[in-house]
Amino acid sequence: MNFTDAKRKPNVLGKVVLAVVLTVFCVFILKQSPGIAGTNMFSVHELGVTHVLVTGGAGFIGSHAALRLLKDNYRVTIVDNLSRGNMGAVRILQGLYPEPGRLQFIYGDLGDAKFVNKMFSENAFDAVMHFAAVAYVGESTLEPLRYYHNITANTLTVLEAMAAHGIKTLIYSSTCATYGEPEKMPIIEATPQFPINPYGKAKKMAEDIILDFSKNSDMAVMILRYFNVIGSDPEGRLGEAPRPELREHGRISAACFEAALGTIPGLKVRGTDYNTPDGTGIRDYIDVTDLVDAHVKALGKAQSGKVGIYNVGTGKGRSVKEFVEACKKATGVEIKVDFLSRRPGDYAEVYSDPSKIYRELNWTAKYTDLQESLSVAWRWQKSHRNGYGSP
Repeated sequence: MNFTDAKRKPNVLGKVVLAVVLTVFCVFILKQSPGIAGTNMFSVHELGVTHVLVTGGAGFIGSHAALRLLKDNYRVTIVDNLSRGNMGAVRILQGLYPEPGRLQFIYGDLGDAKFVNKMFSENAFDAVMHFAAVAYVGESTLEPLRYYHNITANTLTVLEAMAAHGIKTLIYSSTCATYGEPEKMPIIEATPQFPINPYGKAKKMAEDIILDFSKNSDMAVMILRYFNVIGSDPEGRLGEAPRPELREHGRISAACFEAALGTIPGLKVRGTDYNTPDGTGIRDYIDVTDLVDAHVKALGKAQSGKVGIYNVGTGKGRSVKEFVEACKKATGVEIKVDFLSRRPGDYAEVYSDPSKIYRELNWTAKYTDLQESLSVAWRWQKSHRNGYGSP
């Protein structure tokens, strides 16, 4: 062996030792990563941990519900196709709860039965909160088939997967739109359901499917029919960020804030000739924080083989003109308002009687100051002028 060979040997040996050390280190790191080595924490039932699938969890209401569930130590899986939801909201949640086994996001469409079945087969869900839906009355009159597919057919797909994989608890996000335009106010849960737009009809069909299935099932079912949702996370972590192309169809709160920010020239109020005190529609505005509290209480009270149906509202109706004035005060902006003809599919007056949910779930709305709820939401809007940023 010459002098050159003698120098090479230790160098080669050092490289081998370094490679072994790095390999051992990488194996150690991989073993600490759920879903890469060993068992994925989301794929097994864990004693004392309730794993909730939140459909539409990247959306306005769904993201707030996911935040509350995580705060209450639930394990959460969000599934969303991001057609209406926002990945920015998911990233906020991931930043708040980065620990393994707390939160996972799955991108997918509930209209794809093969995908849905695969998702259920690979995850150990204990309950489903089903928020995912297109949800604009005006849009539903223009695209009714889309609404029946997205709401009714997709709910059927989710329910079939739950039945096939033995998931025993469903919290269903429904709407006061299933009642249509009742002759008597306030609305109670026994008020006849005669929806007058495709959105309400699609939701009622989904309810009917769930109720028919539950008659011969031990599934625990809670159906929450809620009213007009406003507000945002009081700590300013989440807010409402609708897509620009949906401004004509979205919530009045989002339109009001966009007008206050100057994104749009003014606020359009549709319908001034209703049979109401000031001619504008009357609605029951429920703060999103109260709404998700109702969902969590429903989850906690759900009982095998039983169905609970509840209105989630404040029990007080406010006119659209009242809402606009509250929004002006909350934003401090003298918003320009254009009064236009009625929107197809809208109704004159709807507000709830929430006494049943108080009696049975011990829930009552706490954030009932309309101007304060709008002020909280406005703070988020001002600091997030571009919503959550790029999709």
